[in-house]
Amino acid sequence: MESLIYLIPAALFLGLIGLAGFMWSLRSNQYEDLEGATYRALFEEDDIEEEQKEKSNTKG
Repeated sequence: MESLIYLIPAALFLGLIGLAGFMWSLRSNQYEDLEGATYRALFEEDDIEEEQKEKSNTKG
C-alpha cells in the first residue's frame, strides 16, 4: 500500500505527458493527410502523381 504513494503520481505524470504529446500532434496537423503516408509507402512517385491528377480532374 505504501508503494501507491509513488505509483499514482507517476501514472498521472506519464498520462499528462501522453496528453501533451497528443495535443501537440493535433496542433501541428499530424492527422491532416491520412492517405499521403500510404501512397508514399506503397506506391512509386509516378503512380502518386497520376492518382493526384485523376482526383483533381474529377473534382473540377
